[in-house]
Parts: sequence; C-alpha cells; structure tokens
Amino acid sequence: MKKTKIIFFIYQLGAGGAARTMLNILNNIDRKRFTPILVTLDYEGDYERYLKPDITFVKLKTKRLRSAIIPLAKVIRKERPDIVFSTIPNYNTVAILARLLSFTKAKNVVREAAFLGGSTKQNTKLFLYGRLYRFASKVIALSNGVKDNIVKRYKINKNKIEVIYNPVDIENIQERIQTGTIKQEHQAIFQDDAKVIVTAGRLVRDKDHHTLLKAFAKLKEKMATKKTKLVILGEGILQEELKQLAKKEAIEEDVYFIGFQENPYIYFEKADLFVLSSLREGFGHVLAEALAVGTPVVSTKCKPGATEVLQNGQYGKLTPVGDAEKLATAMYNILSLEEKRIEEIINKGQERARDFDAKTIAKQYEKMFLRVLGNGPMKD
Repeated sequence: MKKTKIIFFIYQLGAGGAARTMLNILNNIDRKRFTPILVTLDYEGDYERYLKPDITFVKLKTKRLRSAIIPLAKVIRKERPDIVFSTIPNYNTVAILARLLSFTKAKNVVREAAFLGGSTKQNTKLFLYGRLYRFASKVIALSNGVKDNIVKRYKINKNKIEVIYNPVDIENIQERIQTGTIKQEHQAIFQDDAKVIVTAGRLVRDKDHHTLLKAFAKLKEKMATKKTKLVILGEGILQEELKQLAKKEAIEEDVYFIGFQENPYIYFEKADLFVLSSLREGFGHVLAEALAVGTPVVSTKCKPGATEVLQNGQYGKLTPVGDAEKLATAMYNILSLEEKRIEEIINKGQERARDFDAKTIAKQYEKMFLRVLGNGPMKD
C-alpha cells in the first residue's frame, strides 16, 4: 500500500504547546502508513532532540516567516506530499500560500490551538484568516470551545471543522520522571516538609500569574501552621513585574521563578498541587500533563480548555477567573485533604489523562488525514 506523505510545518520545534503537539503527532504516527516530514524555519528548537531519527527534518534557510512562503513552496513541489499540515494562524497562512504556489495536488489541513478574538481589530483579522482557510480541506480545533469560536469569528462552516484534543505522550512523561532529576540548585525546594505548589506557563498576561501570587499570599495566611512554597516554571516579559508583586505581598522568600525547564514533569511529580490561573486556554495542555503525572489540579475556569479537560470539575477544582480568594480556598481545600482522598484524586486524574494519550490522539489524526484524501471511512 502506498504510504501517505505529510509535511508538518511549524515556525520552530521550540518550547511551546504547539511544538509539543507537533512532536507528539510526529513521533507517534504510524510509519507503515505515513511518511512524515518536518519543516521549520532556521532555528534551533528545544524539542528537536526528542524527535525520532527516522523523521525527515528540513530547515528553511530563513528566520522570517514572511520569507518562508517560496522556500516552503519549493519543498512541497520537491517532496510532493499528499497533505501539508500546519498550526497557528500565521503559520497556516504561510502553509496555504506555499501550497498554492507549489502548483501540486497537496491538500492543506490547518490546526487552531487558541481561543482568539474579542476586539474589533482581532475579529477582523480572524475573519480574514477564515477567508484564506477556504483553501484548506480541513480545520482542526483542539477543543469544542475553540471550534465554536472558529465558527463565530472565522465564519467557517462547522462541517469543515473537526475536534481533536492535544496529544499527551504519557509513556514519555513517565520515562522522563524515572530518568530525570531535579536540578541541583532547585533540590532544596523539595527537601523539607513544606507543601509545594507548581505552575507552568509563559509569564504573560493571559496566564494571570498576578492572581496566582495574590492567591498564594492568602493561602499562606490560611496555612499559618504549615509552610508552603510556589514554584513557577516559565519565562516571559512579566518576570520582573511578578517578582515585584511577590515582594509587595511579602511572599518573595517562598516563591521560586525557575524559568523554562526541559523536563517539567519531575517538578510536577514532586509537587503537592498543580495550579493554572489563566484567563483563557484553548485546551490547557499542562493540565492534561499534570493529571498524567499524578498531581492534583486546581484551575481557573479559563474557557474553553480547562472546563473541557477537567470536565467541569470532575477531575480538578475549578474557580472563577481572576478571583484570588476562591483560588486560595480551592488550593487550601486540596492541600488539607487526607492521603487516601488525595490518592483517589490522583487515580481519577490519571484515568482522565489516558483520553489524551499521544497514541490515541495520533490514531485520530491518522483517520482524519485519510478521510481528507478520501482513503478512509468518513466516520469512525
């Protein structure tokens, strides 16, 4: 049987959720039926080392996205793929234009990973993306909430959109927990009997670390007889501002900004609680990863992702966005539970995480790709 050739296009295989998704699909897609080719711009990505060696990897000789259209078109024309798969609006635009300029029979599949829009300017931009998406054969939304937003903002027919959740490579996570170690300079954080809370994400407005820091200050008051610590994984433009807020709240000695970590899972595993304080999330990838690790979760109701991943609170506590008091109370309630109840929460969370296992999600992508080409059943 002739194998289906797919070009996967992304800016770089860097440290973000989109890159993790690409990596997990690439590594888990069935090689007996598919030939994957990864194309990026000329950058060194943090996740490149985890890419399986049998995957063809092409780097375009440009660091500018706008300059990538013609080089990508040349790669498409040379490789003659059946499908060009891309993610995130700007990259999708380049992938569609490059495919059109390649004058091949390849089909575009684009993925939308975020809950975008709101302002008139943003909505207009998304509407224009929607006009271009007419040249794509399929639009993938990573949650039902994102799908609804695409229909509303992009004005795309809902029948052209398919929901496929983010893949979480559970096997890889467990392996990295077993083989990884906490960095020497961070080991002291976990060596006393303090309750440790961890969060992970870019230090930007949408992640709302401001509310988390205020909630942590309130938590420390509630946990007066028990020492607590907050570990923040991630980098971003708000780091100094957040450090100043921690100082203002008189919690700076117990808040640790440790930057981006290639192996965040060992930090999740050592923590007593994972907290997400975002304003909005298309999916909430770190929530699924925390569940897979076996760490209890508290999250804001950052639509649409958190409510879908945690199924409206079945698999983790949900609190109103921006409400520091209720976030602190939810954290306190989890940290005060008996060990038996914590074990029940962990087991239930790991059961939910299996719904997002990379092998399962990769199969969903495989079936979708075949349907796009007319080579598979239209319904599972």
